[in-house]
Amino acid sequence: MIVNWNAIDTVLLDMDGTLLDLHFDNHFWLEHVPQRYAEKHGLSKEDSHAQLASRYASVAGTIEWYCVDYWTRELDLDIAFLKGEVAHLIAVHPDVTDFLDALRAAGKRSVLVTNAHHKSLALKMQKTGLHGYFDAVISAHEIGIPKENPAFWEKLQARETFTPASTLLIDDSLPVLRSAQGYGIAHLLAVLKPDTKLPEKDVGEFQAVSRFGDILPGP
Repeated sequence: MIVNWNAIDTVLLDMDGTLLDLHFDNHFWLEHVPQRYAEKHGLSKEDSHAQLASRYASVAGTIEWYCVDYWTRELDLDIAFLKGEVAHLIAVHPDVTDFLDALRAAGKRSVLVTNAHHKSLALKMQKTGLHGYFDAVISAHEIGIPKENPAFWEKLQARETFTPASTLLIDDSLPVLRSAQGYGIAHLLAVLKPDTKLPEKDVGEFQAVSRFGDILPGP
């Protein structure tokens, strides 16, 4: 797969599942939170999973789904603290730092654009040391709507001016890629294995990257 780097000035990068292994988040929400929720509220494992699945589904695709403070209130659990309990699972995908170095060397502007809440973002940047690799870091919580919402990209323009025709977005979420495509972002890549413990995902109509070493820009 070839990226036409001559046509790209700005690279917008997702965090969870794109630069970082989604195994941390999947384990946290599907295993760790249900375990702690069951302990806190005296539930069986099965009841805990069932209740949380319903709660998760009710806010999927909204800014609340990504909000640490929302879930802390809703579940009566200290979500930020619980994330720290399994922070050893936070991991960077292969070749990511080489890719980010190559973007800088090639004169491309790299911007981390994530739906993650600032508390999650801070923990992951602390654990990975990636913060210094970006020209800018923007959370959807600063904008007020998630990347799945088509209005997100116009609002992003007020924070980070970019030209859609010369912008590349790499993201593991098909709804996000489709909303960006609708806005006019011309270069789009999905991620084949957001979670390294799971099989490759269906990337729909998009080209996808299996590892960042395959798309390193030249100087």
